[in-house]
Amino acid sequence: MMALVGLAAGCTVGPRYSRPAAPVPAPDAWKTQPPWEQAAPKDAIPKGTWWQIFHDPALDAYEQQLLQANQSLVAARDRLSQARSLARVATAEMFPQVSADPSAIRERGSANRPLNGFTQPVLPYTQNVFTIPFSLSYEADLFGRVRHNVEAANASLQSTAADLQNVQLVLTAELAADYFTLRELDAEYQVVQDSVGYERKGLDLVNNRHEGGVASGLEVAQQAALLDSTVSQLSLVQQSRAQFEHAIAVLIGQPASSFSVPVGPLREAPPPVPLGVPSGVLERRPDISTAERMMAYQNAQVGIARAAFYPHITLSGSGGLDSKDLASLFNASSLIWSLGADAFQPIFQGGRNRANLAAARAAYDQSVANYRQSVLTAFQQVEDGISNLSTLSQALATQSAAVEDARRALTIANNRYVGGVTTYLDVITAQTVLLTNQRLATQLLGQQMVSAVYLVKALGGGWDASDINHEQVHPQPGQIVQQ
Repeated sequence: MMALVGLAAGCTVGPRYSRPAAPVPAPDAWKTQPPWEQAAPKDAIPKGTWWQIFHDPALDAYEQQLLQANQSLVAARDRLSQARSLARVATAEMFPQVSADPSAIRERGSANRPLNGFTQPVLPYTQNVFTIPFSLSYEADLFGRVRHNVEAANASLQSTAADLQNVQLVLTAELAADYFTLRELDAEYQVVQDSVGYERKGLDLVNNRHEGGVASGLEVAQQAALLDSTVSQLSLVQQSRAQFEHAIAVLIGQPASSFSVPVGPLREAPPPVPLGVPSGVLERRPDISTAERMMAYQNAQVGIARAAFYPHITLSGSGGLDSKDLASLFNASSLIWSLGADAFQPIFQGGRNRANLAAARAAYDQSVANYRQSVLTAFQQVEDGISNLSTLSQALATQSAAVEDARRALTIANNRYVGGVTTYLDVITAQTVLLTNQRLATQLLGQQMVSAVYLVKALGGGWDASDINHEQVHPQPGQIVQQ
């Protein structure tokens, strides 16, 4: 058997796998400069719990619930278990297959049974047949079909393992983005609520002045309309918050009808995100690892297709006991056996094998293109994330100045109105401008937090391709006696 294994290794046909080069060399640095100082190596994204970079205990708790109860993640884990079992199925072909089929038959032969050329009367008969047969078959994998099957199964297993990590990254990032959007809506609700309080005081002022004959009914109606409009905005913010709250409930495996997120503050700025170098993204993105492992799978399929052109050699043997009487079944004279070998060599297949090989090569080329596209998309997403944060950082700085300008303009408009210099329309306009700018500033801060989440996601969330290396199966000696 060892000689056959050695011979098989020497005769294996099919291409050896090596990872194709990326479409272009990875740049030495990112094009866009981030709006923060580069983090030190010790400040790297936490491995497996990337969301801890935001230092938010509530978010940490929700993420842990997601890891335990999200049903999409549970399904992805089950797919990994299925792939692991299927890989073990592939290794079973590397061992002899032994089976037994014992039988006990009592039969009667007809007196009228046809016997070619026999003219004498035929008597019926009744007899017992007791058989305990065993059969053994083993494929001598001289040309690597079985070995390539195992390679393909392991590559598929590792691809599924990387896909599980990608599902987890996508879900945890979605949860963090929904969480920070909800926190932004909490802050925005507070801004609108403060504006409602201010506008109520303005309405009281105008009413008092109207009762004193100083202000017109038009000014009262204008301020009342502004107040009603702002109260309506409160309801819309609450509606949006409820939708994100429901989304979080689904992500963490809770019914939306009985789940709620307490109101909480929004961070003033996202933390610095450790970027590393562009070439590191190739090892840190689980979706790229999924695409790379699919290339290895398709490469093994090419080997299987090429092996189909060569002889399929099977060694077989059978033996057992056969007797008409149960008492003599275990006598030496009841022993039966046979040994043999079968070599199936395709000769004319109507072009089937050639077409299968061409299809396998095309599938491999397709997987290479998908891998290279994944690499390009990864670079794009990281650059998008850095660019978004840089732009939002600049926009938030100018928007903060706009809020202060709008607040000062409202103060001036109030003073001019009380002094009788201008109409109340200037005050209403200033109130509207201030609320609009305050809401926009809050929205920009929320977008910063969400963009930081998606940048961490684009960088792979602290994952590393070496995490799936252990996900492979090897033939074990104990399998030879397993069903």
